[in-house]
Amino acid sequence: MELQGCGTALITPFRPDNTLDEPAISSLVHWQIDSGISFLVAAGSTGEASTLTEYETVRLIETVVGSAAGRVPVLAGCTHNNTAEAAARVEKLSRIPGLSGILTANPYYNKPSQEGQYLHFKAIADASALPVVLYNIPGRTAVNLEPATVLRLAEHSNIIGIKESSGNIAQISEIIATAPRNFRVFAGDDGMALPAIAQGASGLISVGSNVIPRHMAQMIDAAVNNDWSTARRIQRHYSKFLNALYWEPNPSPTKAILTLMGKIHGGLRLPMTEVSPVTRRKLDILIGELGLLVDVLPTGEDLRVF
Repeated sequence: MELQGCGTALITPFRPDNTLDEPAISSLVHWQIDSGISFLVAAGSTGEASTLTEYETVRLIETVVGSAAGRVPVLAGCTHNNTAEAAARVEKLSRIPGLSGILTANPYYNKPSQEGQYLHFKAIADASALPVVLYNIPGRTAVNLEPATVLRLAEHSNIIGIKESSGNIAQISEIIATAPRNFRVFAGDDGMALPAIAQGASGLISVGSNVIPRHMAQMIDAAVNNDWSTARRIQRHYSKFLNALYWEPNPSPTKAILTLMGKIHGGLRLPMTEVSPVTRRKLDILIGELGLLVDVLPTGEDLRVF
């Protein structure tokens, strides 16, 4: 599986009764692919995976894979702080026809050592029939996967890359510089994408592309192809918007915007809550200024106007 470019960490739409909204999921997948997104991640942290039952997780991934219909790779999020449980779930997910790979984050809450994390990820990779992408996100898990441990894991034939959300560009650069050439490093934060790609990262797994998939895809493709003038122009234009997605905990602002755009019905699962009225009003003003209420910009509009 060759991964490169901009992937979307998909939100999970819910109906008003808080069940999975499968038609909305399918619609989002088609919109993402038609907009030029290179791959998709279902049931990640942006997808509120920790609030889904095991049945819902499987159904969500099946819906995304079925809607993608082989047009782009689909990774399934699978994270647990019980290593045996994580390995068992990965083994089950590996059987979903058409699924391309697994994305798995640091074990949360336990705060394991580097050796503990190494053995945890190794067990998952051993259990998986699909390629595995590591996910380092210490802000949510309370542990950092250090470069030396990443390099050990990169030796595993089934571990093909990492989504790096440490926010530490020095750490990301060290991994890129020392990992095997076929090991893929992806920025996990929209604001870190261009610095990471400049160092040699393969792309971005994005939250912002849930809302502006065409322009995030164009920005990352431009950066990967050394068209830095275009990449920087797009980044500057949307920098405030990308920051706004974290005015409140992710994915609450993203879901608020997609609701205002008419893409989903809204709704999150506790302990996540909808944005405050003040934040909603600020988001409404911001997306109006950017033209997002009319589905961003027409296909093919020349980004050089920015």
